[in-house]
Amino acid sequence: MNRIPAAVRKKAEVIKLLLLDVDGVLTDGAIIVNDRGVETKHFHVRDGQGIALLVMAGVQVGLITGRSSKAVGLRAQELGIKLVYQGRRNKLHAYEAIKKKTGLSDAEIAYVGDDIVDLPVLARSGLAVAVADSWSGLRTKVDYVTRQPGGKGAVREVCELLLRAQGRYASLAQTRGTR
Repeated sequence: MNRIPAAVRKKAEVIKLLLLDVDGVLTDGAIIVNDRGVETKHFHVRDGQGIALLVMAGVQVGLITGRSSKAVGLRAQELGIKLVYQGRRNKLHAYEAIKKKTGLSDAEIAYVGDDIVDLPVLARSGLAVAVADSWSGLRTKVDYVTRQPGGKGAVREVCELLLRAQGRYASLAQTRGTR
């Protein structure tokens, strides 16, 4: 990861919760429905490893998604994500509920999105991030745009950014055997 811009680093230093959109951020945005009507999603293992490192460092992780999917619930459970808000068309309402539940301020929350529905939460969060392949109108309204696209390492990149800004990456990487 290249040098973190000073303004992004300053915001990242105080983040205690990383909130993620799912479709287009934690996945590549493809929605696969088989002939039986069962929806599946494609998650990248390195994104999961990034989330595991963040959780080890004591940073909470949560999901806010407009769709509902059993696959999302299973992946969240597997990664130890307890803040899971599915079927939330109004993501700002979910964001406010999470703030109330955690007692965190906007400045302590980072949010990663990819499309127009994420704008209200991005505008409120302390660190606003868009994935590389997000809607172009979003990229001009965030603090940081990932180098990696959604579902292909963007979440890992954000996790490492937070850990590096907070001075925790090197010790966790050694503990977990990562680079």
